[in-house]
Amino acid sequence: MPEPMSAPAALPLWWVVVLPFLLVAVAAAVVAADASLTARARGARADVLLPVREAGRLLVGQRRRTVAADSVLWRAGGAVLPVAAVLAGVVLPLGLRPVADLSVGVVWFNAMEVLAWAAVWMVGWGPNSALGLVGGYRFVAQGLAYELPHMFAIITAALGAESLRPTDIVAAQRGLWFVVIMPVAFVVYLISATAMAFWGPFDAPVGRDVAGGAAAELSGVDRLVFAGGRRLLLVVAVALAVPLFLGGGAGPWLPAWLWVAVKTAVLLALVLLVRRRFPTIRADRFTEVAWIVLVPLTIVQALVVALLVLNRGGAG
Repeated sequence: MPEPMSAPAALPLWWVVVLPFLLVAVAAAVVAADASLTARARGARADVLLPVREAGRLLVGQRRRTVAADSVLWRAGGAVLPVAAVLAGVVLPLGLRPVADLSVGVVWFNAMEVLAWAAVWMVGWGPNSALGLVGGYRFVAQGLAYELPHMFAIITAALGAESLRPTDIVAAQRGLWFVVIMPVAFVVYLISATAMAFWGPFDAPVGRDVAGGAAAELSGVDRLVFAGGRRLLLVVAVALAVPLFLGGGAGPWLPAWLWVAVKTAVLLALVLLVRRRFPTIRADRFTEVAWIVLVPLTIVQALVVALLVLNRGGAG
C-alpha cells in the first residue's frame, strides 16, 4: 500500500471569515450571468444590475404569512440552506489548501449536502401550504434519485486516491487527472450536483407549474436568503468537481488558485448552458433514470477504479 501523501496545511484562520464573502461573490456572478443569458434569449437588452435591484426589492419587501404555519421550521429551513452551503465549502482546496483540511473532508461535504436536503424540505413543509408541500416532497423524491449515484461518484474519486481528504485526492492526480480514468463518475457527479441545487433541468421542486413549489410562500428577506442559498449550493457543489476530477489547481503557467477559478468558471458556464438546452425533468422520470441507468454505471465505474487500485498496490 502506498504511503500517505503529505497534504498542504490548511489556510489561515481568517479565511473562515473570507470564505462566505468569496462564495457569495461567485454566486452573484452566476446570478448576473444567468440574468444576462435570459435577457438575450428573450431578445431584450442584458442588464447585469437586475439581480442587485431584485435583491434590494426583496430586502425591503414585507414577509408573507400563512395560516397555521410552523414559523420556526419555515424560517430555520431557509436560514440553514446557505449555512450548509458555506460549511460544505470549507473543505474545498482554494488553490492548494482548503480552509479546513479534514481527513474525512469528502464525508463532511456529503453530510452538509444532506443538511441542505433537509432544509429545502423544511421550507416546503413549514408554511402549511399545498404548493410548498408539493415542492418539498418533489425535492425529497429528487434527492432519493440523485443521492446514491452522487455518493458513488464521490467515493470513486476517493477510492482512486485511497483517501477521503480532498487535498490527497488532488495530489493523487499529479500524473493524470481522474476525469480521464473515471469519466462516468465525473459526468454523474455534475448531474447530481445540479440536481442537489435543484437547478434546471432539475428545478421541479421550485417549478412554475406549482407557483414556485417549495419557495411558493417565501417573500422578502426569506426569499432572498433561500435563493442565495440555492446559488451558493450550486457554486460549492460544482466547485468540488475540480479537486475530485480535474486535478485541483494543477496546470501550466498560472498559479494554482487561478487554475481552480478557471476550471470552476468553465463548469459553471456548462451548467448554465445545460439549463437552457433541456426542459425541466419530472422527479419520477429522473428517479427512474437514476436507478436504472446512473446507479449501475457508477457501480461499474467504481469497480473498474477498484481494480486499477488493486493492480497498483500489487505492482508496488
